[in-house]
Amino acid sequence: MAVRRDTVKTLCRMCADRCGIVVSLEDGRVVDVRGNDAHPWSHGRLCVKAQAAVDIVNHPDRLLHPLKRRGREWEELPLDQALDEIAQRLRAIIERDGARSVGVWKGEAAGFAQQEDLARRFIHAVGSPNYLSNDSMCWVGRFAGFKLVFGAWPNVDIENSRCVVMWGANPPFSRPNLTQRITAARRRGAKLVVVDPRLSAVARRADLHVAPLPGTDGALALGLIRELVESRSVDREYVERATVGFEQLAAYARSFTSDVVERETGVPAATVVEFARLLRGAGGRVALYPGNGLEHHENGVDTIRAIVSLNALLGTLGKIGGSVFAQPLPLRDLTLYEERPLTELEPIGADRFPVLYDVRRECHTMTALRGILTGDPYPLRAMLLTGANPVLTNPNSSRVVEALSALEFFVVRDLFMTETAALADYVLPAASFLERSEVHAHHEIGVVTLTAAIDGPPEAQTEYGFWRAIAHRLGAAEYFPWQDDRELNRWLLGPTGITLEVLEAHPEGVHYGSPAKDEVVERFPTPTGRIELVSEHLADLGYDALPRYRRPAYLEAPDPEFPFALMTGARSLLFAHSRGHNVARFAAEAPTPGLEMHPDDAGALGVADGDTVRLVTRIGAIETPVRVVAANGLPRRCLQLTHGWSGANANAVTHDDRFDRISGFPLVKSVEARIEPVGGTA
Repeated sequence: MAVRRDTVKTLCRMCADRCGIVVSLEDGRVVDVRGNDAHPWSHGRLCVKAQAAVDIVNHPDRLLHPLKRRGREWEELPLDQALDEIAQRLRAIIERDGARSVGVWKGEAAGFAQQEDLARRFIHAVGSPNYLSNDSMCWVGRFAGFKLVFGAWPNVDIENSRCVVMWGANPPFSRPNLTQRITAARRRGAKLVVVDPRLSAVARRADLHVAPLPGTDGALALGLIRELVESRSVDREYVERATVGFEQLAAYARSFTSDVVERETGVPAATVVEFARLLRGAGGRVALYPGNGLEHHENGVDTIRAIVSLNALLGTLGKIGGSVFAQPLPLRDLTLYEERPLTELEPIGADRFPVLYDVRRECHTMTALRGILTGDPYPLRAMLLTGANPVLTNPNSSRVVEALSALEFFVVRDLFMTETAALADYVLPAASFLERSEVHAHHEIGVVTLTAAIDGPPEAQTEYGFWRAIAHRLGAAEYFPWQDDRELNRWLLGPTGITLEVLEAHPEGVHYGSPAKDEVVERFPTPTGRIELVSEHLADLGYDALPRYRRPAYLEAPDPEFPFALMTGARSLLFAHSRGHNVARFAAEAPTPGLEMHPDDAGALGVADGDTVRLVTRIGAIETPVRVVAANGLPRRCLQLTHGWSGANANAVTHDDRFDRISGFPLVKSVEARIEPVGGTA
């Protein structure tokens, strides 16, 4: 019998970059993935993660049927029966303890568009405000920083920039298409500045690598502000017209001389001066890109506010090659925050971290996990979790396990039996990204793309299919009226003027909005209508109006018992956070994360490359092999451990009890630590 061969053009979701791909199928089975040359975001390029989609979709360990816990064993059961039983258990808990005793948790693997908003819609539809996700410790800290200063998060026009600044970001491993835009800018003469304690992949390409000590970036940013002010490189007319708080910020930054910055950050004074010179010389065409390496310190949001303020002083706003405010694609809103805000039900963490809730309607996962164990502020009894593995990705993994195990009822949807799924009462198979049809807006280039769904396992539901099924069983059918994903996509697209049929006919995507152009921005969606270099809104909430620098604890109060500063979470080329570790060839290539260490520190401890050590913090301890880096690869007394490995779980030693004051983001990148040699080579 002849083999039926087909191709499908869609988007990759092996990471968040969403490259255009062409999927080859034989008799309906995925056999190959290659780049779609016509997609305007990726232009046919693919990384190794994308090619592993074949391994993931066809993996022999993939979940194909619902599972129900029977003591220590798992029992297969039909999908409809599983959904009925889940709804019955949820209904009983809601009737007894109220709807707010139920929460949902959405993971990065599920997505950021309607996939996320469906979970938000569901939980409000059933009467609970408790939406949790990976975003309470990823990217929203940066969003809050931009939102507090500009009222919005602009795009950076990298390709037309004269100076590209990657601050705490490593695009070759995290967002490869940004790397191509950096390359294009440099071919046109742009300078590349990389700010990172590590000599990352992008730092190796830089014209200037600036390596501050972990958590001291705020002092560096304030030093740059001082350099710009003192050298009269600020457009005073624009600043006076479009900002509030300039004089206060300039006065505060005055003490951050290049010598002070050197003492605080370890960055040579001459490097600070050179950095400022490159910024000044770009004539406002500076693409300043803060990454998530900045968020996970106790001073994260104020650091980001200081960095964001540089845009105003440099005049990048609305400028080609600078920061461009693009019109979003006007999709219909799936969330119910206007219709059913439910704030009277006290969303978990909203009182403790009001900025997090204000800017993203995001509950705080670490507060929720503690609340499960303590009942404070009220009992959280049940959780529905989709596409997340917080046992590996949230801080203090032992408490994560303790809390999730203490839930009265826990349901997980995933492709595999993850460390988190193993704690659940029910585990449901989820559709992979290749088996879902969804609308994706690439806001950086103004292109909307529709993914095309291939057939997957019959009982592996899409995100919409699952939330609709449970909502209908719980009496919330009115909020999920669409019969399937296609009908939902048509409804979402309604206000855009782009039809579903047009998107289906153009898998390379359709442009929306107008091309970016130089346009001086005078009004901003902030409380004052101006760029807020100081924030009275923050002051009203009890925070500092200025983006004050606070020295990280490991420098402010050094503890000889924990002499190292541990950074966790540097991106890996092979893995997207905890995903991809079950791809055999990746696991063989990188069986452990490897604790990065400066050669002088390794020598002082008598540790050689490959030796196993015990990494100890106030939270816990793990054993892991050492990877001794080059002398310029990492500052002395600093360590780095990438997360995602169950055998050497970085989050077994990170904090769930120390946070950025404003965002609530946990301390995972400047953790006090010590090293104990164990001996032997891994």
